[in-house]
Amino acid sequence: MSPAPLPPLDPAFFDAAQTARAWPFEEAKKLVARLEKTGKGEAVFETGYGPSGLPHIGTFGEVARTTMVRTAFRLLTRDQIPTRLICFSDDLDGMRKIPDNVPSKEAMEPHLQKPLSAVPDPWTNEYASFGDHNNAMLRRFLDTFGFDYEFASATDYYRSGKFDTVLRRAAERYDDIMAVMLPTLGAERQATYSPFLPISPISGRVLYVPMKEVDAANGTVTFADEDGRDTTVPVTGGHVKMQWKPDFGMRWAALGVDFEMFGKDHQTNAHVYDKICEILGGKAPEHYVFELFLDSEGQKISKSKGNGLTIDEWLTYAGNESLGLYMFQKPRTAKRLHFDVIPRAVDEYYSFLSAYQGQDVAARIENPAFHVHYGNVPNPEVPLSFALLLNLVATANAEDTKVLWGFISRYLHGATAQTHPEIDRLAAYAVRYFNDKVKPNKVYRAPTDQERAALQDLHDQLAAYEGSTDGGALQDLVYAIGNAHKFEPLRDWFKAIYQVLLGEDQGPRFGSFIALFGVAETRKLIEDALAGKMLKA
Repeated sequence: MSPAPLPPLDPAFFDAAQTARAWPFEEAKKLVARLEKTGKGEAVFETGYGPSGLPHIGTFGEVARTTMVRTAFRLLTRDQIPTRLICFSDDLDGMRKIPDNVPSKEAMEPHLQKPLSAVPDPWTNEYASFGDHNNAMLRRFLDTFGFDYEFASATDYYRSGKFDTVLRRAAERYDDIMAVMLPTLGAERQATYSPFLPISPISGRVLYVPMKEVDAANGTVTFADEDGRDTTVPVTGGHVKMQWKPDFGMRWAALGVDFEMFGKDHQTNAHVYDKICEILGGKAPEHYVFELFLDSEGQKISKSKGNGLTIDEWLTYAGNESLGLYMFQKPRTAKRLHFDVIPRAVDEYYSFLSAYQGQDVAARIENPAFHVHYGNVPNPEVPLSFALLLNLVATANAEDTKVLWGFISRYLHGATAQTHPEIDRLAAYAVRYFNDKVKPNKVYRAPTDQERAALQDLHDQLAAYEGSTDGGALQDLVYAIGNAHKFEPLRDWFKAIYQVLLGEDQGPRFGSFIALFGVAETRKLIEDALAGKMLKA
């Protein structure tokens, strides 16, 4: 499936790509060298997905980052070598536990250990199985972001015969695979381990049982089924699946995968995947290992703990471009993924986007915005920061964007939601983020004597600037008053402004805030703060 054809790349970037240093180019160069050695006529990228749950923010990260490398490869090869991105769903895997979010756990219990594609859909009758439902959610998820990909179902690939050649080879080279796997297991697990997991003809469950016989000539395995009787099934046609570590290597060999990235939790097993791929006649793909995400306390994010930030939560408060930037930056550094990172990511994204317009080709190709948009960078007009809009929401007590546009139109001289849709989108995010995430935690404080005198001075001198929207001049005034009242260091003056007037420890350039909010409105804000009204709110 390919929901969105690959957009053409601008040939103006072809030469600059040859010396580009951004990490997607560094990875793509390894892939170029690989294909030069093998003489292969296409580059195959893969990402894997376990459909035991719905797509999440890590799913987006893997596909987005892989697409960044794919774009870099296309530029390096002047788009002369075909590329494919396979999104592979391991839906033949057994359901090991019942998800917490299903309507009835009791109804799911008889289906434990059955392939996810054989478990009934617990939510609707629209899909043939639990796996089909989650696969549909994955495809919808990927389509929402416009990714170009081919969806692949393990159930379909095993049953249709697409893996048969390599599965027969796995039977022939069973002992070689065991020689790789056994040293990685404990003594108890070694006694019962098999790289093949037969699917019981009796119960339909995926069985973790030892093999009594592996017949390489006939491509069959024999095992004790759930009734205790010896049962022989072919390794082809979906009668068995492979354990997850051998499955990685088998899939790489069968599909000719050239590149796959995965999280650090897979790093210790990467050499196992590679060896099995090579045993099965493939060439292990190029890897890129990324660091895992942490919560606000620095703990590893866990789906079961629910201590992370979901894709829906991010997209409630910001666009997917800012999330793309977050994924692009320092993927090999562990990063905290929680609500507080969103505003900074949004403003950094628009900062890079603004800088991009004035850069030459060599600088543009290193700009994160280039990678976030896979080489096709838009040019919206967004002269307001997210931080500035958040503080405007706070001081204007805005519950919707209509209130904000009264200020924005004055600042941008007649701009409307229709003429500046990107600002309108950003304003809507700001309203939601402030009211949900900032407002409940706002804490104002009373000014010290020094701060009170300086704020009164700012209030009085602002009278001469009535009607001004010159953020630079207003910022100069704020600086001058801070110096006149001998704040040392000067940042203590700005910290006081934010804490006393806005209930925050930091904020946007205050001159820009005055220009947007209005001089008269800012003077009234100072009056209320000096009268202690903020403390009573």
